[in-house]
Order: sequence, then structure tokens, then C-alpha cells
Amino acid sequence: MTKQWAGKRYWLVGASAGLGEAVAQMMSAAGVEVILSARSEDDLKRVVDTLPGKASYVTCDVSSLKSVEEAYAQVDEIDGVVFLAGVYWPMKADAVDAAQLEQMVDINFTGAARVLGAILPDFVKRDAGHIVLTGSLSGFRGLPGAVGYGASKAGVMYLGESLYADLRKTGVEVQLINPGFIKTRLTDKNDFNMPFIQTPEEAARDFWEHMNSTAFKKSFPRAFSLMFRASQFLPDWLYYRIFA
Repeated sequence: MTKQWAGKRYWLVGASAGLGEAVAQMMSAAGVEVILSARSEDDLKRVVDTLPGKASYVTCDVSSLKSVEEAYAQVDEIDGVVFLAGVYWPMKADAVDAAQLEQMVDINFTGAARVLGAILPDFVKRDAGHIVLTGSLSGFRGLPGAVGYGASKAGVMYLGESLYADLRKTGVEVQLINPGFIKTRLTDKNDFNMPFIQTPEEAARDFWEHMNSTAFKKSFPRAFSLMFRASQFLPDWLYYRIFA
């Protein structure tokens, strides 16, 4: 059954482009008041100006605890938070860039932890709230050329699973969404074939469909995700022979 969205207030962290922008469009069209955050004020203002419903923005750098706390103070009471922030560089173990590696872990995973640290006490106290985290198919098991990104997304996925274990019988709803390849400025860095790649709008429809459900976790595109989920059951010798 479709949830009631009109009049709800949601904080979308990482919604200045790509999937985040597309999700913001869908939520706004459904009557949600959205508060968008990212580092670029120009990009946030551009997106807010295109949204059909009530919308505003608060700049926020998720790599800074102070910035997150100050942003949340401005956002004020919300019904839910959607964490979409992320950075990506393809990276193999024999060509590690320490700065880029740190940024991927710090923004993708620790950034999510900072945002959750800000909002969770209020959600738990009220026994109400909706948390949506963005994982990735790359987080299911180690992949070649994914040093940093895959690890950061595996951390987000574990974080979501642990939150769900603790909160599933409370009024705080937790959902985890694991997309595959999405055509954005991040995946434009890849020089390899990306099967089942989606546009941000296509991925946002899958994202929004899951948010309208009561299920905890969704991985998509479905056919592509089955391969990643099945890989968890393969012994190491076979898994790395196939995937590496």
C-alpha cells in the first residue's frame, strides 16, 4: 500500500545532482517538503528552483561533524532523512591514491554515520522517523578496481542492517537501497562496460518504489543484483576466479 507523503518533511543529503536530484523531483511531486543538502550552494539552488513543491536547501559538508550538526539545526524537525551523498574514483590496489581513498571512506561511509549521529537521538526519542541509506551492489563482496568505494558502501550496508536489527520493532523505519550502475558524472570516470546501467530517473523510480514499500532492503536492477547476491554463497577460490 502506498504511503501518505503529502505534508511530510524530508532531509535529502547529497541531492544536488544525479540520483539525489532525481529522487528529490519524485518526492517533491508527491507532496513532500524537501530540504536538500550538499556542498555546492549553486547546484542546490538550481535543483530547488526546478522542484514542483515546497523546497529549500541548507549547505552541508558531510566530511565535517560541525557542518552536519549546524545543517541539522537549520533543517529542524523532519519526518525522514535520505542519505545519497557519495564520491567515487575507480581504484586498483596497485595504484592507490591515499587522498581519494580517504575521501571515499570519509564521505560515503563516515558521512552517513555523522548524519545518523545527528538525527537518530531525535528519532529514537520521538519513536518516529524514516531513515533511507544508499548502499551499492559493489558492497556485497570485494571487487577488482573498487578499493575505497566498495569498502565504503559495504560499511553503509552493514550500518543499515545493524540499525534495522535494533529499530525494526520501533516507530523508526529503516530502509537500505543498493543500486547498480547509474549514468552520472561519477560513473563517467569508468573505462569499462557497465551492464544494466540506468539513467538517474530510472534508478529514482526504483528508489521511490522501495520507499513506498514496507520492506527493509532492495537491490536493483533485479537481474544484475541476483548475480551479486548469489556471489556471497560462492567459495573464495571460485568467486575470485570468476570476478577477479
